[in-house]
Amino acid sequence: MAKPNISIFASGRGSNFKAIIADQSLTCQLLVSDNPTAPVIEIAKKHHIPTFTFEPKQYADKASYEQAILAALKKYEIEWIFLAGYMRMIGPNLLNEYTGKIVNIHPSLSPAFPGKDAITRAYKARSEQTGVTIHYVDEGMDTGPIICQQPVPIHEQDTLETLQTRIQKTEHQLYPKVIKELINVKTLVE
Repeated sequence: MAKPNISIFASGRGSNFKAIIADQSLTCQLLVSDNPTAPVIEIAKKHHIPTFTFEPKQYADKASYEQAILAALKKYEIEWIFLAGYMRMIGPNLLNEYTGKIVNIHPSLSPAFPGKDAITRAYKARSEQTGVTIHYVDEGMDTGPIICQQPVPIHEQDTLETLQTRIQKTEHQLYPKVIKELINVKTLVE
């Protein structure tokens, strides 16, 4: 049985993108980025992964740039979308086309600390733990149904940097594993 075509959406450095493509059993057919200067684009090029980049301000509205994204996704026959540091809310065009097939990774134990700077907010709140949540994407900010969570303790001696490093290590181990489970389960059921 052929592996499903997946796309990864990212806006920044691409550490989760790197972890996903390092897993030889996963193949990314398309990187989508809303930041044409993001380092993740160079990683994709180095690995000969096609990219679709755009600048939202060059479009009339979210619906317009999501239509352009949809055209790229259709071109590569994408079946699943995995967000990996993509800093935009997903709108109705993509949600309707990919119902139940858009997944995000978030650096907190949802519902705590949704949105940007979750690690910093957990650290400053002096929480005993934070973690990683992988969830389906809905119209809210990190509010979709949870697929799995992995706690990461916040130690008294932690700096923001050491905490971030541990969270990223957890993300890099967990996300590829969950992606493989999702695409295999769904492929076998369909």
